[in-house]
Amino acid sequence: MTSDIAVDQSSAQSDGGREVLKRDRVVIRFAGDSGDGMQLTGDRFTSETAAFGNDLSTLPNFPAEIRAPAGTLPGVSSFQLHFANYDILTPGDRPDVLVAMNPAALKANIADVPPGGVLIVNTDEFTKRNLTKVGYESNPIEDGSLEQYSVFPVAMATLTRGALADTGLSKKDAERSKNMFALGLLSWMYHRPHESTERFLREKFARRPDLAEANILAFKAGHAYGETTESFAVTYEVAPAKLDVGTYRQITGNAALSYGIVAAGQMTGLPVFLGSYPITPASDILHELSKHKAFNVTTFQAEDEISGVGSALGASFGGALGVTTTSGPGVALKSETIGLAVALELPLLVIDVQRGGPSTGLPTKTEQADLLQAMFGRNGEAPVPIIAPRSPGDCFDAALEAVRIAVTYRTPVMLLSDGSLANGSEPWKVPDVATLQPIDPGFALEPNAPDGSGEFWPYLRDSDTLARPWAVPGTPGLEHRIGGLEKADGRGSISYDPDNHDRMVRLRGAKIDGITVPDIEVDDPTGDAELLVLGWGSTYGPIGAGARRVRAMGRNIAQAHLRHLNPLPANLGDLLARYRTVLVPEMNLGQLSVLLRARYLVDVKSYTKVSGLPFKAEELQDLFLDYLNGVHA
Repeated sequence: MTSDIAVDQSSAQSDGGREVLKRDRVVIRFAGDSGDGMQLTGDRFTSETAAFGNDLSTLPNFPAEIRAPAGTLPGVSSFQLHFANYDILTPGDRPDVLVAMNPAALKANIADVPPGGVLIVNTDEFTKRNLTKVGYESNPIEDGSLEQYSVFPVAMATLTRGALADTGLSKKDAERSKNMFALGLLSWMYHRPHESTERFLREKFARRPDLAEANILAFKAGHAYGETTESFAVTYEVAPAKLDVGTYRQITGNAALSYGIVAAGQMTGLPVFLGSYPITPASDILHELSKHKAFNVTTFQAEDEISGVGSALGASFGGALGVTTTSGPGVALKSETIGLAVALELPLLVIDVQRGGPSTGLPTKTEQADLLQAMFGRNGEAPVPIIAPRSPGDCFDAALEAVRIAVTYRTPVMLLSDGSLANGSEPWKVPDVATLQPIDPGFALEPNAPDGSGEFWPYLRDSDTLARPWAVPGTPGLEHRIGGLEKADGRGSISYDPDNHDRMVRLRGAKIDGITVPDIEVDDPTGDAELLVLGWGSTYGPIGAGARRVRAMGRNIAQAHLRHLNPLPANLGDLLARYRTVLVPEMNLGQLSVLLRARYLVDVKSYTKVSGLPFKAEELQDLFLDYLNGVHA
């Protein structure tokens, strides 16, 4: 497939006489109050879809307020899933199906639903009070304002209470299961397998078997409602995708980062130490790594961000793989210690899961506006390598690559993920451990003084990497001084000499500049495109989907994507010079564009967005066409 446009392929009469439409792709959005369980509902439908074998991409969207008033617009939570029978790149632009659990969910999301889209609405919540809360003067289900959509009113709370009438649960507890009713109905509509959901519910509520069975009953009631009601005349079928042979699992970016860190510990042979302070949207890495003590992983929930990074750097000094996780506000607090790691020249992995800023900003929304902070957000000349994964699954490989650089070159490394990668999910092919490359920490084991004195020189550099030796404390004969004061080149004693400081600053910069990174590859099918779209981080999916659409229209466009942001690939300058126009879409105000203009003196065109949501493929498609048609000079 070269397009992300949905197409009805064929239809057939089956499923009890109902028409079954076969589609190549579908986008579904579950939306409701933050207490309606939309994230759990979406996650379970995603798991069913992954088990069925579709390719998929998800976009959870959380309220920015922790406890927004129930039934209000700020309290709306949603989960969008795009699944298909071919390779897809984004969670989709517009939902083909919107499940709205209350008026606020409908009002917050209806603008995204295309004409003809399906609305499944929980009518029990469309009371006068709830309608007034969000500014509806009349009930949109009844006043004709939704006539351009296919609307299916379903009294979910009432039907759920009826299904659970004999369980002994209170009315309030029974109604909490209405999200499972919605899941059952959608699972029926799209022929999803449901065994995993029943198994999940029994495991989740193992200590409350009554709640487990109540949720399973609600799920089955939703499924049975679809089968028996005459409201739904059509069901849908999306065939499994053709994926490479292998073992797959659904994975989020935060989970993939966690597994990458565990794998890095195994590949280096080092114990892993995570020093972290909980912060949205990075906290799940701490939660996940805490489960893997069997792989020599130690997690420390520190009292603040500074303690988290300090403990991680201390662990690196002690011969462990030190890791700290945070988001933008935490990077600001960690900056002095990251600078100390630059001066000490010790391995340290700093993971920044970016969110909307500045300050507290939008904790639950995505952004990629920490690039310049990662590049320059420390006092003095304190360069660090920067790596950015492009998809949830790619977070695993990015973590391994970051650790390879940190250990090989004795440097802190910044890894820039973001909220859409952290919480989004996709199928991930589980790698064969035998294919992962070992990473040799190369500890110093004996004195190394070039003058034969038998002393240990902690800043005597490797001729290829300029990395200094890593000596584990307690190794006989390798005692040495550490600290933030400038060190003498080679010997490592404290030095205030101006010439030495100049030399050390330049050596640390040259070490980072000399890191070996792969050349950037360009996707230019015809080889004669005049427009190059260059991205980094999570913009990979929307840029790729937009480029597919443009190519499907017969237009030529080239796409390239950066994983290594410092140092940049050696061939990047030549690549930029090949194209008449270079366009860089970013979820910031043009930070990569600033760096490229300064480095390569290329008139990079910038397209920016800071709405807390990722780009849409349709949005970028239109932008690309404008450039190809000369709308933008």
